[in-house]
Amino acid sequence: MTDGHDKIKVTLCINVTDEQVERVQALSPRLVVTRHYPDVPDAAWAETEILYTLHRLPVPEQAPRLRWIQLHTAGVEHVLNERIIKAEDITLTSASGIHTRQLAQYCLMMLLAFHFKLPRMFEMQRRAEWRKDRHSFFAPGDLHRQTLGIVGYGSIGRELARLAHSAGMTILASKRNVMQPAENPGEYAPAGTGDPAGDLPERIYPPEALATMVRDCDYVAVITPLTAQTRHLINASVLKAMKPTAVLINVARGEVVDEAALIEALQQGTIGGAALDVFEQEPLPASSPLWQMENVIISPHCAGNSSTYNDKGLELFLENVRLYLEKKPLLNRINRDTGY
Repeated sequence: MTDGHDKIKVTLCINVTDEQVERVQALSPRLVVTRHYPDVPDAAWAETEILYTLHRLPVPEQAPRLRWIQLHTAGVEHVLNERIIKAEDITLTSASGIHTRQLAQYCLMMLLAFHFKLPRMFEMQRRAEWRKDRHSFFAPGDLHRQTLGIVGYGSIGRELARLAHSAGMTILASKRNVMQPAENPGEYAPAGTGDPAGDLPERIYPPEALATMVRDCDYVAVITPLTAQTRHLINASVLKAMKPTAVLINVARGEVVDEAALIEALQQGTIGGAALDVFEQEPLPASSPLWQMENVIISPHCAGNSSTYNDKGLELFLENVRLYLEKKPLLNRINRDTGY
């Protein structure tokens, strides 16, 4: 980081407003803030020390003063192979946590949609059908007697646990380090959300025991980052261990789930259904059998979107800039070895 007397060039490569640019500038007279969106002139990189970007990145030779890159996305797998990202003297941070409420609510929405058979209601509405057995057909079990398994117990998983626990559901969770259930102090989460102490799950499982966890679950929400270790984490063995009535919800990345194995499990009734926002190939090809399945709800990788996405991202960035100026550890620092 710079010493206390140097100016700090901040380059914003996202679609922010003039007012938002001014909010960053107002943090310190040491900051020199410029916005370049959607295009970035080559000359803009030379003095940049802090970069806030969606996907535009310089090569190392263009940005010799660059010390910190703040991404506008939670996932970082799309940039990890860039040369500038591999530079050891550059800190990389993600936007993890800004989607916390939105994604947790999406997962709960999909859970409730299957619980109350909402897709079948839509189907009957299209056919103008009034089932004579409607009272028995649309008679869900008690939600407070059901179990939700959460794969990836970060800020989103913790907020989903809070919401589902408030409905009386039993919570199980899977995370890499089961000996540290509490929230990571370096992880960003909106105030008032989640499960900071990590005491909502009845049990926490390591990834190696995922098949054991899902045996007891009526719903399984996948929220883990995509890394070499989590690619196809939800495979045929895990799917086979699930209840035949269980529903899989994936808001992580498509590659975390073995899509071919999932399709087979859905076709054969190995599991009861799936709500999918992400896919191994995006857009999802029209030829995919998933489009035609009555027990699948598809959304076009939009679960984390909101009309205030940029505002949420800016709040995290502002907090990180404050920490940077005070030479304190930044939130959401990415470990290049683990990929998150």
